[in-house]
Amino acid sequence: MSPRPDAGRFVNPFDQIGFAGNPLDRLSEKRDDPSALAALGELGGRAVAFVGAMPVLRPRGEGFEALHTLDDVKTLAAVEEVLLGRDETGPIYAAQLPDSVLVVEATAADGFIDQSQPKIAGRPDLHIRDLRALAVDSALPKDEIAILAQAKAVLHWHASHRFCPRCGAKTHVAQAGWRRDCPNCGAQNFPRTDPVAIVLATHGESCLMGRQKQFPPGMYSCLAGFVEAGETIEEAARREILEESGVRLGAVKILASQPWPFPSTLMIGCRAEALSRDIVMDAQELEDCRWFSREEARAMIAGDHGENFHAPHPIAIARRLLDHWLAEG
Repeated sequence: MSPRPDAGRFVNPFDQIGFAGNPLDRLSEKRDDPSALAALGELGGRAVAFVGAMPVLRPRGEGFEALHTLDDVKTLAAVEEVLLGRDETGPIYAAQLPDSVLVVEATAADGFIDQSQPKIAGRPDLHIRDLRALAVDSALPKDEIAILAQAKAVLHWHASHRFCPRCGAKTHVAQAGWRRDCPNCGAQNFPRTDPVAIVLATHGESCLMGRQKQFPPGMYSCLAGFVEAGETIEEAARREILEESGVRLGAVKILASQPWPFPSTLMIGCRAEALSRDIVMDAQELEDCRWFSREEARAMIAGDHGENFHAPHPIAIARRLLDHWLAEG
């Protein structure tokens, strides 16, 4: 058998992982310093803006741009503002706009409404798009996608933590948007990130993947689950794969991680050695689960699998775990 053209060359598949690569200095040491925050405020700055969970964009050539002037965003009556950090141009903020800025317009003479493309009242120059679709389509530079991921996660946290989880009183924003304080009981609440162990289990020349009912037709992915209290990442990986597939794992190795802002998850990518190939699938969790050979996995990526199965999109760490395994042999 002749060697593959890429034999002998190893390209780290995790270098270009989706939503990673945030270029900002997060300025965490200045969040509790009123004078430093005031000095940053004097610089003006730029902001990314969201309506609900979708970023607001403006045209840039034939594409879009996610960063607006801070003054422009403030004219849209932002209800939440967070200091994300700064780049070489100055401070960068995240702003949550109220749903009231949206309008629904008739798009045809028959009066039918297209609700898939919401508009901002009085601003035909602004567009609203789904963040995941922007990443899949590479519609924005990678660093802007990463900044949007940071913004989306922290703004979602604000929206879901307006009241104190300890006493129920209304909280207020502190630390430039990175803390919410309760004036009643004194509790301090910080943005949370939920860790998920996502695992590519292998046995010989095969890897284990499954699919959930809500996956796109034909797509298989690595098995994954949330890390529970009192668990290591490796323990969570073994438990989740055993629960979902019935396959017991031996050694587990952490390879890489990925911020996944849907809404605020950290995907922790693992490789693991399966101790057997026997599958006892949990039908409540998975629609299907099976072993795939390297040849099948390559066909899934190439789009020519005989059963029309395909792999996750390259923005997902699941795909990067698969690529990493395929690069080994």
